[in-house]
Amino acid sequence: MTVARSVAGGAPAVVRGFEIAYVDRNGGEHRAALADAAGVRFEEGRPVRSFPSWRGQRNYPGLWWSATSDQHVGYESWLERDHAMLLDFDRQVTGFASQPLWLFWQEGGKRRSHAPDWFARRADGSGLVVDCRPLDRIKPRDTEAFAATERACREVGWSYQVVGTVEPVVLANIRWLAGYRHPRHAVSRFVEPLLGAFTGPTPVRLAVERVGDPIAVLPVLFHLLWSGVLVADLSVVLGEAALVSVAEGTGR
Repeated sequence: MTVARSVAGGAPAVVRGFEIAYVDRNGGEHRAALADAAGVRFEEGRPVRSFPSWRGQRNYPGLWWSATSDQHVGYESWLERDHAMLLDFDRQVTGFASQPLWLFWQEGGKRRSHAPDWFARRADGSGLVVDCRPLDRIKPRDTEAFAATERACREVGWSYQVVGTVEPVVLANIRWLAGYRHPRHAVSRFVEPLLGAFTGPTPVRLAVERVGDPIAVLPVLFHLLWSGVLVADLSVVLGEAALVSVAEGTGR
């Protein structure tokens, strides 16, 4: 779904030991060695820096309501917002936070710092750190910071990704489904009939007509797609002819 790449090949020749700083869910500020990071629930913390806005700025900060954590998370650009949406859609992600920590290290005799864009906790307990940047706009200094961050993540046992723009059709489909991410769309009287309407890959229109009025049923179908109960190929336009099926492991 995303454009991502490893930056290990750009690692600087000398990178000293790492330290971190973070803000917990109650606003408490902490500084620690990188080795202590494994026990910190960054997905529940507050951003280590603010998301200012001013007249004429080129990026667009804002808030994304996360269905995963039932709270708002901040973002600094539309690209970050897109990846917040993807993290929220990912059923393997149990929580995520923006600007989760400062990473400090020594490089070339100078003290460096970097605040990654996202930290996500996966269902297996592992961590994922994400930096968002259009891949054609990564400067040498960014490459150095990303390479150092990748090394730090490797040391603490996290995954790391630098991600760019999302494939347009995938993004459009998930953005549409995100409009139905709130639990209010899981109307109970339609959920079971909808699941029963999918005996295999079935066109959206046919399944909905088996259940009732499309105006009432379609929002439920979209919510179930967002929730991962139903699945479809999101690399193609999610129209009335799109094939949808019940996800494996639902007992159907």
